[in-house]
Amino acid sequence: MDRRHFVKHAMAGAAVTMPGLSFLTQVRAKAAELKKKQKSLIILWMGGGPATIDLWDMKPGSQNGGEHRPKNTAASGVQISEHMPKIASQFKNLSIVRSLSTSEGDHMRGTFLMNAGRSPSPLLDYPSIGSVLAYYQSMDVEAAKNADLPAFMSVAGGPGATPGFLGMKYAPFSIGNPGSPPENVSPPQGVNEMQMARRAALFGRLEGGFSSGAQMDAARAHREVYEKAMNMVVSTRKDVFSLTKDTDGKPMNAKLAEDYGATGQGASAFGRGCLLARKLVESGTACVEVSLGGWDMHANIHNTLASRQLPNMDKAMGTLVKDLEDRGRLKDTVIVWMGDFGRTPRINQNAGRDHYPRAWSVVVGGGNIKGGIAHGATDKDGTEVVDKKVGILDLFGTIYKGLGIDPTPETNASVRDNLGRPYYIAGDKTSEKAPAKFLTESLWIPELVS
Repeated sequence: MDRRHFVKHAMAGAAVTMPGLSFLTQVRAKAAELKKKQKSLIILWMGGGPATIDLWDMKPGSQNGGEHRPKNTAASGVQISEHMPKIASQFKNLSIVRSLSTSEGDHMRGTFLMNAGRSPSPLLDYPSIGSVLAYYQSMDVEAAKNADLPAFMSVAGGPGATPGFLGMKYAPFSIGNPGSPPENVSPPQGVNEMQMARRAALFGRLEGGFSSGAQMDAARAHREVYEKAMNMVVSTRKDVFSLTKDTDGKPMNAKLAEDYGATGQGASAFGRGCLLARKLVESGTACVEVSLGGWDMHANIHNTLASRQLPNMDKAMGTLVKDLEDRGRLKDTVIVWMGDFGRTPRINQNAGRDHYPRAWSVVVGGGNIKGGIAHGATDKDGTEVVDKKVGILDLFGTIYKGLGIDPTPETNASVRDNLGRPYYIAGDKTSEKAPAKFLTESLWIPELVS
């Protein structure tokens, strides 16, 4: 490698590293906001791209409307699918954004966009919203008591949200089988808790020796991953992952578990995941992402929705909202239901719908977000947004605002990327390539935030 080649790569490496370092410095002043307000985020992730025209924005008078009929909800004038009665009953606490327009119709790119608020870029590895919230929580000294539980957890096969330039310490901790302890969180056979604690201390001393030079970045990533796992092994709160006990240590209410779909007939991993998510946010986790896959329905969509997807989703999501409210936790927990993108209004020749990010819906609620609202509208056939178009950064700004975090450029945690452009946690209107009808008065949806 000649000198010019070396300098070129060294500068590129520094350019990628500096945004992360700058972010860590600038965000520190606002880091206590999330923890101080005890806010948490639950992401209900619909992997594969849900057909929101069949769920939240039905068109019964259109040839695109499909087989299902609309149903009134607890919110006056707001209708959703007839196959979601439990969720319908909770619409005093939930709102629909019917005018979301995004830019990515590919599964991988759409997943990244909806988790990070930006499309994938070769110039900067953007962090997902869960990782940003995990970082906020870690900067609060009071969060030390929760250090043995990861601040960001992905349940039941999430979409692989990444921590980006924040580093592996803020990557999601994956729980593949909700209701069972995560794999490899028990001490090895024959090793008691005291011995495990000594091993953890020794590990910390050894890893601390790699603190400078070319080994620093690799050693830090290695240490962060193993520290997270080690904290779990020595944690005294691993019962939080069990669904036989509630967070107070008492036996889990059997009727409640069945209502979630965590037990009994029609039990599902999504039902168990939603019940676990409620326990985790009560225990101090900043963000939990619960996944329900199977939405990539290019064929036989209406029968699949009615017989498989919607019954599982309705039980779990409807009960989650009610349970959080009953326990007084909904005011401190923001819920967002979303997926990769929407699906085509037109029904294809295989009785399915294809990928369609141009006009679709998401659902939000809890925290400072108002319930009972249907924001925006698509045309009579569901093909175009005709009122109050919303971009991905408007949605992210609304989520942050619902969590009590002000996302405006003047006050939020910002960073310059390696090309000198400002990076904000929920965007900047001057850099968002949005049509004229996108929101202009703020970086969130004012109608939805109290």
